[in-house]
Amino acid sequence: MVILSVDYGDARTGLAVCDKNEILAVPIGVIHEKDAAALTQKISAAAIENKAELIVMGLPKNMDGSEGFRAQACRGFAAALSEASGIEVILRDERLTTVSAHNILNFTDTRGKKRKQTVDAVSAVIILEDYLRYRKLLNEKKSD
Repeated sequence: MVILSVDYGDARTGLAVCDKNEILAVPIGVIHEKDAAALTQKISAAAIENKAELIVMGLPKNMDGSEGFRAQACRGFAAALSEASGIEVILRDERLTTVSAHNILNFTDTRGKKRKQTVDAVSAVIILEDYLRYRKLLNEKKSD
């Protein structure tokens, strides 16, 4: 199944997608949009263009697992995105994905403007890879 991943942000939103065999997750870009309605339409268009059957969106929980204002905003945006796209949106804990994305960019020596332009897409890849591992474990348990 093709799955689109979203790292939702106030100014920049990263997108990633996996192949239909759910093996490879790749970044497909960053949307620079502050207007929620316009962002919803742009993500919906990306989902259609990539033939996504499911959308996974990062849910920014606090380190103690609680949800703050930002998580509630993501829940509202996810509902609007699902309605606009007609595609189910699943929320996935994204704690430390940005830290992991910065570590990856450090490893690849990505700096400056290019780093700022790619960190959100890399975060979307990390969210998607985490979800794909989860799905694989679920399928393994079902077959046992």
